[in-house]
Amino acid sequence: MLSAIEIEKITHELQQVPVKKAACIEALKIVQQERRWVSDESVADIAAMLEMSTAEVDSVATFYNLIFRQPVGRHVILLCDSISCYVMGYTVLRQRLHEILLIGYGQTTADERFTLLPNACLGTCDHAPALMIDDDLYRDIQPADLEQILEKYH
Repeated sequence: MLSAIEIEKITHELQQVPVKKAACIEALKIVQQERRWVSDESVADIAAMLEMSTAEVDSVATFYNLIFRQPVGRHVILLCDSISCYVMGYTVLRQRLHEILLIGYGQTTADERFTLLPNACLGTCDHAPALMIDDDLYRDIQPADLEQILEKYH
């Protein structure tokens, strides 16, 4: 069941668009901001609110890699694995993150602090390698920088 806050925010978004379906992505983002992920139940609730089928809402949710359809940690790390990052040290960064966090791609640390995900491109190839934690972009990353960066996120 959507919370009163989620319903209020989605209702506000509905006032900004000409048709209800146009608010689908924003509705998914609103739920994710409140819960850190979008459950099947939330997809069904959004579908009802936007007069869409659950399959339509789910297809939007699963198309975008930043809509999480399963629980994630408090902070999501997106490690860029584009060709530029690969050439500039992606493999060493990935290995060091695995060693520090003790998780692989798609996994969340035992304390639910971090989830580690690959990302096809963060759009900063001129400053590769790069990663993003929540909304913070880190560029020209060296393996020695990782622990200091991760310490910022509690």
